[in-house]
Amino acid sequence: MENTFALALHGGAGTITRELLTPELDTAYRTALQDALTVGHRLLSQGCSALEAVEATVVSLEDHALFNAGRGSVFNKRGRHEMDASIMCGKTLAAGAVAGVRNVRNPIQLATQVLRHSDHVFLCMQGAEEFARKQGLAFEPDEYFYTQHRYEQWQQLRDSDVYMLDHTEDFKDKKFGTVGAVALDKAGNLAAATSTGGMTNKNFNRIGDTPVIGAGTYANNNTCAISCTGHGEFFIRAVVAYDISCLMEYKGLSLTQAADIVVHDKLVRLGGEGGLIGVSASGEITMPFNSEGMYRASWVSGKAPVVAIYKD
Repeated sequence: MENTFALALHGGAGTITRELLTPELDTAYRTALQDALTVGHRLLSQGCSALEAVEATVVSLEDHALFNAGRGSVFNKRGRHEMDASIMCGKTLAAGAVAGVRNVRNPIQLATQVLRHSDHVFLCMQGAEEFARKQGLAFEPDEYFYTQHRYEQWQQLRDSDVYMLDHTEDFKDKKFGTVGAVALDKAGNLAAATSTGGMTNKNFNRIGDTPVIGAGTYANNNTCAISCTGHGEFFIRAVVAYDISCLMEYKGLSLTQAADIVVHDKLVRLGGEGGLIGVSASGEITMPFNSEGMYRASWVSGKAPVVAIYKD
């Protein structure tokens, strides 16, 4: 019997309901999720590593203007795009992360280069961009990252101190637009990757949980691979991704049990909204969230692919 392999991905969580998405947008999101899923699944089925699969899956999502990562990144206070990303290998616990990078076409590729070709884990801003140039990665002009929808979101907020996660009725389309992927390959190795454009109108070079290993991203062959999306400040304080691994390692919980405790109990008590995707060493997939919806998809070898958006 062929070894099990599995992939899950997300395109962000938040106030995502049937009322807020037009049928056209619903279809567009599902198509984009399916496309990214196909990219990663194809690599895993060919025997590629989990690390290669999650990177390629996230690149597919970064290249899609619908998601707040790479091309579709939101505008910060100054009308610019600052992007964060991280990736982790469950076999070696090697990790690479970048924060506050501008004009790098695919921040997840930069995080991978940090993992593979530097003696560091975490690079930020100009230094990370310099490293990207040294590694020959693609850069794009500001216009590449411009989308009308994101620009209008920012115009609503630009003269205020509000950022686009405020729990006010004005922002019913509050979405935590991070993208991510987790995978188990045929060799039994796990990997996780996450990428984001952060918050609309964010100020002071704010950094969320996405590039923080253990908070937004974590992978360990003994337990699981996790990629998070949500209100990053809470995910950092709750060390969400690592907490799930710990509950599995020290308490013997299943992936689903551990993730449910963290997402539906621990985070809720803190006031944190969002969700995550996870895959265990045995190929178990979980995609819990405590928000209205989460763009998500998964594919376990030998089973039908799953693409979903809303709670049901």
